[in-house]
Amino acid sequence: MTKVEENQEIELVHMLCNKSMDELPGSVGTSASFSLRLGQTIFSSSSLLFMSFGVEFYSYTAFCYLVTVMGLVIPWSFTLALVDGYSVLVKCPIRQPGILLIIFVGDWVLSTLTLSAACSAASVVDLLLQSHGPFCPPKLCSRYKISAIMAFFSWLLSLASSLFNLWLLPSL
Repeated sequence: MTKVEENQEIELVHMLCNKSMDELPGSVGTSASFSLRLGQTIFSSSSLLFMSFGVEFYSYTAFCYLVTVMGLVIPWSFTLALVDGYSVLVKCPIRQPGILLIIFVGDWVLSTLTLSAACSAASVVDLLLQSHGPFCPPKLCSRYKISAIMAFFSWLLSLASSLFNLWLLPSL
């Protein structure tokens, strides 16, 4: 390979990776985005885990909804964490507008679903705790409460990812 061909190849890599653009912390392909995605995966998994410990969660629609939404969030966040990790390792963040738009819309939809699931689960837990009846043993209700809290944390991180990517999208 000649020196000219090497320089052309390096220029092509720089052009594809858009090295000249300023990186927005938290946008796709950065280490901050990797941290946000990893946090989403951990909080969503813990929410699902705490909800699943109580075998009686299927008796309440809000809890089933939370389990379903967390089942969607976990693979989405984990996959994007892998993409972010790879982008950080090869130092080539994703800057294609079409891909960023899909990621933004996916984040926005899942963020909305996560918020609604966390709110509905938290309201059912509150109702069960206020009923003073045999509806929910204290041990199960505390697990359900922790599950709703973890879902709220997952929502906060998902919202942050979505807003960072929205901020980056018009600059492409």
